[in-house]
Amino acid sequence: MAAANDLRKGMCIRYNGNPAIVLEVMHRTPGNLRAFVQAIIRYIGTGKSADVRFGSTDKVDMVDVQRTTLEFSYKDHQGYHFMDPETYDTVTFDGSMVEETKDFLVENLKVEVLYVEGRAATLDLPASVVLKVTESADGVKGDSANNVMKPATLETGKIINVPLFIKEGEKVKVDTRTGDYMGRA
Repeated sequence: MAAANDLRKGMCIRYNGNPAIVLEVMHRTPGNLRAFVQAIIRYIGTGKSADVRFGSTDKVDMVDVQRTTLEFSYKDHQGYHFMDPETYDTVTFDGSMVEETKDFLVENLKVEVLYVEGRAATLDLPASVVLKVTESADGVKGDSANNVMKPATLETGKIINVPLFIKEGEKVKVDTRTGDYMGRA
C-alpha cells in the first residue's frame, strides 16, 4: 500500500478491485480545504477511463507490473508471434490483444508489452512506423492547387490518405495513434 501523494503517471493501481494504469495525476490544495489527489486512470481489462479523487493521506493498492520489449515476428492461424530479443523466446498473442495495433505490425517492429500480475495487458507501439505503399492510384496532373489526398493501401492492408505524389513501392511514415500520413520515409 502506498499513499495517494506518491502516485505518478504510468503506475498501476487496483481501484474498485480492477487493475488500472494512472494516466494523469494532479495534487490540489483548494483554499482552506484539505489537500487531495485527482487522477485519471484507465482500467486495463476494459480500456475505459475514469476520473478519481483520493484524499492525500488515503492508501492506494499498488499492482505488480513489468514492461518488456518484444519484436513482432509473424502472424498465422494461431495468432501474432513476438520474440524476446534477449532470450529469443517466442510469445503468441491472440487477435483480441493486438486488435487496435494489427494494422501497423511489420516484421521486426519493436513493441512494448505491459504485464500486470504476470499477464499481458496492453501492447504499445512506437509513435510512428514506416510502411510500404503496395497500391495507389495515379494522381491527376494539374490537381495540386490544394492539399489533395488520395487513398493508398499499405503492406499491412491498412488504407490511408496520402498526397498525390506518393507512388506504389514508396515507404511512408504513419502515426500509430491516429493512423495519419506523416511524410516520406
